[in-house]
Amino acid sequence: MSYEINDLKEMFDGTLPWYKVKEIMSRPKDDDRFDKYIQILQERVSWPERILMPLGEHLYIVQKGGERIVKCDCGHEFGDWRKNWKLESLIYSRDDAKKLGEIYPGIRCPDPKLNEVREYYCPGCAALLKVESVPVGYPIIFDALPDIDAFYREWLGRPLPDEKKFEFKDLSPEVTKGWGRE
Repeated sequence: MSYEINDLKEMFDGTLPWYKVKEIMSRPKDDDRFDKYIQILQERVSWPERILMPLGEHLYIVQKGGERIVKCDCGHEFGDWRKNWKLESLIYSRDDAKKLGEIYPGIRCPDPKLNEVREYYCPGCAALLKVESVPVGYPIIFDALPDIDAFYREWLGRPLPDEKKFEFKDLSPEVTKGWGRE
């Protein structure tokens, strides 16, 4: 069974009645669900680049010319998808009792000697993109490095035309290496 795109739009927006959401969740996914989801996302952004894969709320891996980059709803570009986009974001670290107490009041507040909460914001629109709670000094977490080519080739059965051009590996160390040279 294939669902109407308007039902899927309402489901993603949280406005579809529960009985219909439950029906959609309870049945096998329709073969064109990913394509419909990408269509919905593409209609909601103002830029022309093709969305290859959503990374989270507000973030996408897109095809821009001969490159694949991470891009926000607002159009801000974070760079190559193989580099951790968080390294290019605005980071607010809740690393003392006062800052932590704003979100964990009273006795629920974690010990700032042991824990920090990092908030990642888009430099273009200030949208909150991700929050992580980590031990003090813990490295920035690279949430996802999807193998886009394998996904399109093996799961969707339609390889991307520029598949061989991209090497699938984490390029984040290149960003941090450059920090020491600046």
